[in-house]
Amino acid sequence: MANMAPKKNAMPHQDPDIRNRNFSEVALGYTPDQAYDEADRCLNCKKPACVAGCPVEIDIPGFIMKVKEGDLSGAYDIISKDSSLPAVCGRVCPQETQCELLCVRGKKHEPVGIGRLERYVADWHMANPGEPLKKPEPNGHKVAVIGAGPAGLTCAGDLARMGYAVTIFEALHTAGGVLVYGIPEFRLPKEIVRREIEGLKELGVEVKTNMPIGRVLSVDDLFNMGYESIFIGSGAGLPSFMNIPGENLNGVYSANEFLTRVNLMKAYEEESRTPIQRADTVAVVGGGNVAMDAARCAKRLGAETVYIIYRRSETEMPARIEEVHHAKEEGIIFKTLNNPVEILSDGKGFVSGIKCIKMELGEPDASGRRRPVEIPGSEYVLDVEQVIMSIGTSPNPLLRNTTKGLEANKWGCLIADENGKTSREGVYAGGDAVTGAATVILAMGAGKTAAKAMDEYIRNKN
Repeated sequence: MANMAPKKNAMPHQDPDIRNRNFSEVALGYTPDQAYDEADRCLNCKKPACVAGCPVEIDIPGFIMKVKEGDLSGAYDIISKDSSLPAVCGRVCPQETQCELLCVRGKKHEPVGIGRLERYVADWHMANPGEPLKKPEPNGHKVAVIGAGPAGLTCAGDLARMGYAVTIFEALHTAGGVLVYGIPEFRLPKEIVRREIEGLKELGVEVKTNMPIGRVLSVDDLFNMGYESIFIGSGAGLPSFMNIPGENLNGVYSANEFLTRVNLMKAYEEESRTPIQRADTVAVVGGGNVAMDAARCAKRLGAETVYIIYRRSETEMPARIEEVHHAKEEGIIFKTLNNPVEILSDGKGFVSGIKCIKMELGEPDASGRRRPVEIPGSEYVLDVEQVIMSIGTSPNPLLRNTTKGLEANKWGCLIADENGKTSREGVYAGGDAVTGAATVILAMGAGKTAAKAMDEYIRNKN
C-alpha cells in the first residue's frame, strides 16, 4: 500500500544565517531513505494527470516506481528519454504550477515531490554515470542551433538522438545560456550544467562558443555552409528599464548585468577579473525569480540591507513561492505595493537613495491581475547605495535585424507557430526568443517540439 503521509518529505537545506553568506547550493537533496519514502507516496495512477502538466511529458509515475524499486539507473533512463537536462529541471523547474499541480495526492494534501525525486535520480546518475553514451547512427543530415540555453540544448539533444550532425553556435564564451549567466550558483551549481552539456557532446553535439550569429556569421551563411535547418533559441537577454530619473547613475544595474557578472564571471571571488560594486544597502526593483536571485546575490556579496520593491502585493508576485520563502529566510526585506519614481544622486554621480510612492490595487488589467494605482502624497525615500532593475527582458534585435524574412512582433519576439516554424523557410525558433522571458522547462518544451518539426521538414524535403 502507498505511503499516505499528507506532506512531502522536507528538503534538507543549509541554515539561512549561514547560506546567506556563501554561494554553495541551498537545497542539499534527499537522502536515499527520503527518496524511497517520497516515491512510496505516488499512487501510480492509471491515467496520470501529472504527465500532462510536464512540458516535456516525462513518464513521471514510471520513473518514480523505479525509484521505489531501487532501480535508479532505470529511473534515469526513463527521465532522459524526454529530458536533456534532468539535474537542471529537478532544481529550477516550477513543478508546483505544472506536474505537481495536477498530482492526485495534491487534491487533499501535498502532492508528491516530483521535482525533488527527479533531482535525486539525476544526481545519482552523475555520481554513477556508467558507460559513456553511444553516438546514434548518423542519418547524413546536419542542422544548426543558435543559442546554448535550455531551448537550444534540448533541441540539439533530441536532433542528435535522431542521428543529425548538430552544431550549436553560442554567443558567449560558455555554453548554458540563462543556466550559467542568470541562475545563481546557490540554486544551480554550474558544474551540474557543465556535466549536462558534456552528456550532449557525448551524443555528438558540437558546441562553438564566442559565435554571435548575426555578427560573426549570418543565418544565410549557415544555410550556405550546408545546414539544412536552423533552430533559434537565443533567449531574451535585453534588459528593460523604467525610464525614471537617475537610472544612468553609477550603482544602477540591470539584473542581467548584475547576475552575469556574479554568476558567469564569478564577481564574488576576490580575484575576479570582472568585479562588481559591493554595497551595504541595495534595492532590487521587481517581483520575479530574477529579482529574488539578484537580491539574494546582493546579500551574499555582503550587503547588510537588501530591499525587494514591487508595485503589487505579494500575492501577485510572479516569483516561485519557494524562492520568496528562501529570500525572506535570508533576511531580504519586502516592500510590496511600492513603486520607484526616481533614483537619487549623491551629487558625485553615485546612487544615494531611491524615491518611492505607495500603491494600492485597483481593477484587474489585461493580465488579469489587479492594476496598481499610486496613492497621492505617499512618496518617501529609501537610503540605498545600489539599485538593481529586474522588470523584464526582451530578445536582442541582432538576429532579426540581420536575417531577411524573419518576422517579429511589436515586443521584438520572433513569430513562430505551435511547432516553432518561423516566417523564414527552414528556420525554427522557441523559448524566450519567441515567448519573451519565461521558464526553463517551457523553453525546453519548445526546443523539443521544434526538433520534431525540423526532422519532419528535412525528411519531407529530401
